Amino acid sequence: MKLCLPVLLCLLGGSLQAQQKIDTAAISRAAYLIDLSLTAPEKDSMTDGLYDNLTHYRKMHQLAIPNDLAYPFAFHPGPPGTAIPVKQNAVHWYIPSNVSMPRNKEDLAFYSLIQLASLIRYRKISSVALTTFFLDRLRKWGDTLECVITLTPELALQEAAAADEALRKGQYKGLLHGIPYGLKDLFAVKGYKTTWGSVPYKDQVIDQDAFVYTQLKAAGAVLCAKLTLGELAYADRWFGGRTRNPWNLATGSSGSSAGSAAATVAGLLPFAIGTETWGSIVSPSHTCGATGLRPTFGSVSRSGAMVLSWSLDKAGPICRSAEDAAIVFHYLKGSDGKDASAVERAFNYTGKVNLTQLRIAYAGNYFRNLPANAPQWAVLETLRNGGAIIKEVEFPDSTIYPFNIMDVVISSESAAAFDELTRSNQDDLISRQDKNFWPNSFRVSRFVPAVEYINANRHRARLIEQLHAFTRQYDVIIVPTYGGNQLAMTNLTGHPVVVLPVGFSANGMPTSITLLGNLYDEATILAVAKAYQEATSFHTKHPAKFTR
Repeated sequence: MKLCLPVLLCLLGGSLQAQQKIDTAAISRAAYLIDLSLTAPEKDSMTDGLYDNLTHYRKMHQLAIPNDLAYPFAFHPGPPGTAIPVKQNAVHWYIPSNVSMPRNKEDLAFYSLIQLASLIRYRKISSVALTTFFLDRLRKWGDTLECVITLTPELALQEAAAADEALRKGQYKGLLHGIPYGLKDLFAVKGYKTTWGSVPYKDQVIDQDAFVYTQLKAAGAVLCAKLTLGELAYADRWFGGRTRNPWNLATGSSGSSAGSAAATVAGLLPFAIGTETWGSIVSPSHTCGATGLRPTFGSVSRSGAMVLSWSLDKAGPICRSAEDAAIVFHYLKGSDGKDASAVERAFNYTGKVNLTQLRIAYAGNYFRNLPANAPQWAVLETLRNGGAIIKEVEFPDSTIYPFNIMDVVISSESAAAFDELTRSNQDDLISRQDKNFWPNSFRVSRFVPAVEYINANRHRARLIEQLHAFTRQYDVIIVPTYGGNQLAMTNLTGHPVVVLPVGFSANGMPTSITLLGNLYDEATILAVAKAYQEATSFHTKHPAKFTR
């Protein structure tokens, strides 16, 4: 029998008769696992209450609890009183009229969204032709990268034809009008499989359109493919293989937004949508050399998406430049009233920034762990050459992150989200069964008492207050992408980051930097990232194999 029953019964193991016996010896063993000391009379007094609890659990276990059953509590980032910006200014995107089709059509694969928007807007290429071009690239290279779960050519050509017809009628929806893209395959689209990258769900069809899909459809974007994710949003291995890194096919793309990053960097699509719970946009963007935006928690409704962690899951764009990420986020953000944590908020991006007037800091305690010739040091110099005054600060993880809060929170919530998978024993179908993967993690997490989960979140509340007090002293904080505990901390607090390529390591693989911003201020970190990319060319480098 698997360790998937409530903590006290799991300790007893063995036959059903043994499981019915809740005595002081069983309570002693259970108490040891949860770091609780009890006297003999206290344990004796507990038995009736524990039997009552068991009765309630068993009744609850008779009820269906699918992944999409709502959690009735909403997490909102920021200390009490944090203001959500709601005044949306008009955002003016400049679309030049002089963008030309490339002599070599394959170069279209790496055009920016502004360039593609110009070609569409001024009818130098139709959306159907552009969509056909990217569908062909997906067919040609998708198996090589193992980055596609489902191509959607019928839907894509239908949406592209609609975009062309609207344009003929003088109806232009904006920069994503007629532009192809891909979705991480944990977002539902009616009529198509939504596999979550996992064997137990590889034939799953959800009769729902995810908010992310409907939002992009409303903007005129064209869905061409549902892309790979590591199984149940972990790493880059899925039921069909391992998503490859476009720079070195012998290595993985990292994850869990594996296909979104690989396909975008290889020019199979202009952009893709990923999600992050604890590094799933940041990590593949770093590994593949993409520009990824993890927005402030709650900026994008997650309705129609697989739940891993109600208080941590976030959706965001994976692109090839900061400006492209800003464009996609402009159309992506919002709420449909189906996600208790999602909010309507402003995003007043201009793309313009005066570096001399910004409060910019870098985490000295993280940077000091880098080699003297690490590319991240050059980022500071590039920004200083642009006028930035950058202050060295100590990122406060050793003082305000006293224990692994993240592990308690994500483990408890993910085990609850996949309770039915564990109880049905369908977790046996998951390809990885080692102690470090989901099936074992879900079972282990059954032993986290509700009291400890709640108290971990109370410590999280203190972390939110303290990190917010630190970050609001600055407009941008520059950190090495994997420096210290900041990745866990900022996911717990809901802060936005943009991760962007800044060079290559000695083995020729991309490396990155992370710009951390204040809550709801993606506009500033994206503008600084854009300024950096205008002064450098790392984001314009493409893996040679995919440029032909």
